[in-house]
Amino acid sequence: MVIRYPLATLAHPATMVMPAQTYRQAFGVKILNSAHPDIRRLKREGHDAAIHGNKFWNSSFLVMKYLKANPPQQGARILEIGCGWGLLGIFCAKQFGAIVTGIDADPAVGPYLDLHAKVNGVSMTFEKKTFSQLTAKHLAEFDLILGADICFWDELANDVYRLMKRAKKLGQAHSIIADPCRPPFNQMAERVLAENSDARLLRRRLSSPVRASGDLLWVP
Repeated sequence: MVIRYPLATLAHPATMVMPAQTYRQAFGVKILNSAHPDIRRLKREGHDAAIHGNKFWNSSFLVMKYLKANPPQQGARILEIGCGWGLLGIFCAKQFGAIVTGIDADPAVGPYLDLHAKVNGVSMTFEKKTFSQLTAKHLAEFDLILGADICFWDELANDVYRLMKRAKKLGQAHSIIADPCRPPFNQMAERVLAENSDARLLRRRLSSPVRASGDLLWVP
């Protein structure tokens, strides 16, 4: 039996409204966007990030690409500083079985981190802390410290510098800090390189999943 619909009921392909895509995949991580129902729910509940933690910053992709080529040990203890939604740490948990803690000064990002950990099938601990609150005792618990797009103010860059200095003194955790080469980061990196002959500044560029470029400051 052939059913014939009136032509007026058939939308032309060019005018059809397709459902909005509510997430994307990058480096094996599922990243929800602002149209996703759960992201919208968290915003309705009042979880409004106040310190630029309201989205995912592209420098994290530069670190992901670097770590895929230079992976940490399986099960490494990793600290993501200024974690925001925690997607860099979630990547490490998925790819390397890492035990990851994320810290951020803004408690409002915690629910977004928990949501992304859940949809990616991993666990990641969140703590509300500033960079200056990370004592040597706390840093001694980790093998690798990661941060991306966290040096957008002079004050933050200075705090990151002091944090890496504490970690370096312990002689245990390596640090990788990524940035699209903002002036506060550049000045901080010059200072670190001048004081640490084994530190390196690595230029990185991506064409996909996004166009991004910047430097990785690596301090062993």
